[in-house]
This record gives sequence, C-alpha cells and structure tokens, in this order.
Amino acid sequence: MGKWRFIDSGPLDGAANMAVDEALLRCFHAESSMPVFRIYSWEPPALSLGRFQRGGEVLDREKCREAGIAAVRRITGGGVIYHASELTYSLVCAPRHIPPAVSIKESFRVLTSFLIGFYQRLGLNPAYAVESSPHSSFGERSAFCFAGRETYDILINGRKIGGNAQRRLKNVIFQHGSIPLVNRADIGAALLREPPAGVGEITSALCDLGVEETREELKRVMAESFAAAIPAVLWDDSLTLEEESVAASLARNKHSLDSWVWEGAETT
Repeated sequence: MGKWRFIDSGPLDGAANMAVDEALLRCFHAESSMPVFRIYSWEPPALSLGRFQRGGEVLDREKCREAGIAAVRRITGGGVIYHASELTYSLVCAPRHIPPAVSIKESFRVLTSFLIGFYQRLGLNPAYAVESSPHSSFGERSAFCFAGRETYDILINGRKIGGNAQRRLKNVIFQHGSIPLVNRADIGAALLREPPAGVGEITSALCDLGVEETREELKRVMAESFAAAIPAVLWDDSLTLEEESVAASLARNKHSLDSWVWEGAETT
C-alpha cells in the first residue's frame, strides 16, 4: 500500500479551485513526488468549461452575468459542468502509483473504481455505463458534460451521476471529477447557448437517491473508498509553500482572466 497525500481544501471559488488543481500538477515530479488525492467544493457556484471548448460559442455570457455565475476553464477536456452543491476530487500520480492498466481507458476505469465503492458504501447500486447498457454507443460529444455518456461514466438507476476527466503528461496522470449532492443540472444547462433538453431527467444526485449523510461524513466515506480501491494509505496534508505560490500566481494570472476562460489563451 503506497502513501498518498490527502488534501481537504474545503470550499474555494472557481478560479482558485482550478489554480490549485493545476499547481498540484505542475509541482508534481513523477520520480520523486508523493501522489495526491484532493477533495474540495465550490463557493460560490461556477461553470467550468472543458479545456478545448470555445467559451463564447458554448455559454450564453449574458445569461451567466445576469445569474451571477462565473465561468472558469479546466485543464482537462470534456463539456461544461455546473458546480454547485457537490463534492469534487482531484488526484495527481505517476502510473507506478496505481494498479497496472493496459491502456489509458483502462487506467480511467482503475482511477474511478473508488467512486463505485463510494456509492456502494452509501447503499447504492452503481454501474459503469458500458456494463449498464452494453449495446449502447458511447462517446457522442455534448457541450454539456452531463448530457453526454462515455464508457466509464457511472450510472445509478440508469441515470448518470457526476462526471470525470483525465489529463496525461509525460509519466504523470491528473484526474478530477464531481459528485453532485443536489441535482442542479437543469440550472447549469439553461446557461448554454443551446441548452440540452431534459438533462435533469437523465442525471442524478445523492439527494435524489435518498442519501442523507452530512458533507463531512461523505468526505470520510470517499477517502475510505479511495484508500481501499487503490489501495493506499492517506496522509493528511496541506499545500506546500511551492504549491501555494504557484496556485496564487495561476489564479491571478490565468484562471481569473477572460482571455483564458473564454478563449483558452495561455498567459502563464
């Protein structure tokens, strides 16, 4: 069982959350760093664009402004996610830190397996989309993450719950994902230029499923599920001085700038 840093960042605004995620990735050294498992939440709520999306083409900027909802851009791909009333995780590791996987897609299954255990510990019956609907086609692109369905998306009672995305650098894996506590998908979808219809009817959240555990209890169960799935020993930790400095710079000079959020233009 390898040792992982466990960082509970608590609630941060969108730019700060994305800056911390990127700082953890930038400061990670494949040969020497201890892998990281982070849990956080969003305050206030925010929309996150996938790395390759064109913000002005996807989101209705005027609606976002009127609703008081800020947008940020993730360092991973995929569609828009509305982050409100949720727990979010991120992890950074080298391939050697996780069970062997024969492909990148297989590593995605390995690194989301703790979510299957998490939902099971809450008394739910989760399944990967490919197992729940083996004859369906997957990978159809959607501007809104929760409207699409990928092979290893997790379904409960036939409805998608949350979303996960991964990014690879040389010998480094970064992944993050959301676990909705309350179903706010319709609110987020309404802020798109072309809102997908009926998103609330094909998605789910823990509240919909009768889960009544507190946020702190859910964090504990998530950490236990992760430690069991990898397997790992979690060591309570916080950001290093280097990570804090890099995150502060990224929040100020990248993740809060319109040029990055709406156009994807790198400045730092």
